[in-house]
Amino acid sequence: MLDMIFYTNNARPSKYVELSEEIYEWLAKSQFSKIGCSIEKSFLIDGEEECLPVVELDRENRQQLRLFFLEAVAEESEAVLSQLQSASSKETYQQITYRLQKLQELRKCIENENYLYLQRI
Repeated sequence: MLDMIFYTNNARPSKYVELSEEIYEWLAKSQFSKIGCSIEKSFLIDGEEECLPVVELDRENRQQLRLFFLEAVAEESEAVLSQLQSASSKETYQQITYRLQKLQELRKCIENENYLYLQRI
């Protein structure tokens, strides 16, 4: 599992979104990786200052990322609905809906204006 991390200012906690390698790889090869440029930014992590490559979630980047995730959620919803017809167990249901749940979680973080930076590496 890999993490995508959303940072606020140093006064608020960060949000870690755990992703499977498959989703992370898909995001890396998609338009998602082309939105915004990484900058080096210092953050206080566990009492120590660390300089990390992050994408600033300014108005333009946030809007482009939001649109990316809205489209991805719509496409994934269609795939999930067709697969759910054959889901016979809770485990199968969880496997089918995992990607959709993660896309929704990422979309909600992008829309949360408390998060100012995204670390996607």
